[in-house]
Amino acid sequence: MKKGAIIQVRMSSQRFPGKVLHEVAGKTILQYLLERLECCQCLDVVVVATSLEETDIPIAGFCNEYGVRCYRGPLLNVAGRFKEILEIYKFDVFVRISGDSPLLDPLLIEKGMDMFLNGNYEIVTNVLHRSFPKGQSVEVVNSNTFLQSYPEIKSVEYREHVTSFFYKNKERFKINNFASNLDAGGIQLSVDTEDDVKIFEQIVAMMDRPQWQYRWEEILELYHSVVNKAKWEN
Repeated sequence: MKKGAIIQVRMSSQRFPGKVLHEVAGKTILQYLLERLECCQCLDVVVVATSLEETDIPIAGFCNEYGVRCYRGPLLNVAGRFKEILEIYKFDVFVRISGDSPLLDPLLIEKGMDMFLNGNYEIVTNVLHRSFPKGQSVEVVNSNTFLQSYPEIKSVEYREHVTSFFYKNKERFKINNFASNLDAGGIQLSVDTEDDVKIFEQIVAMMDRPQWQYRWEEILELYHSVVNKAKWEN
C-alpha cells in the first residue's frame, strides 16, 4: 500500500501573504513542517501542492532546493490538485496537510495512519470534532473514496477545503474521528497571521533540542508560557 502526504500551500494568503516561506531562526515555515514529516515512518512520499500562479514560483524553487516533490495546479481548485497528484503518484491513502502547520506532531500522523490501516474506515481525522489545537490537524483519506467522489466536489467551498464535502455528507462515508484528552480545540498553533508568527518565533526560541522532537503537548506548554508572559508584560 502506497502512503503519501500532500501539503497544500500558496503564497497569496489573504491574512499573511508569503507566510510559508517566511523565515524563523534561519528556516522557512514550510521547512519546519517538512522536517517533522521526515520523522513519519508511515509515509512513502511527500508532495507539496501549490498553484500555477506566478506568485507561487518561489515555492516550487524552494522545493527544488530542499529536495521535496512539488506539483503545481489550479489556484482555486485545490481538490483538483489533489486529484491530479493521486493520479500521478498512485497513492492508496494520503494525508492532507496544511502548509501553515509548522509544528504538526508526526506522532499524530502515525496514530491516524495506524487507525486507518487497522480499521474499516475511509477517513480518519481529528478535525470533525476538534479537540486538538489548530495546526495539529490530521486527515487520512482513502484515495479511491476521494477519486470516486471528486465529480461531486463542485462548489467553491468544497474545492478549496478539499475534505469539507465528506464532512458535510458524513452519513455516506466511514469516518473515524480521534480525540485528545485535552480540550485544546480553541488553541491556535497554526501560522495564519503575523501575530501567529510572533508566537511561533517565541516558541521556537524556547526550544532547547531539535524542533521535530517536540510533541504537541510540549508545544502547547510552550504556547501557554508565551501567552502568559505577554499577559504579564501588558
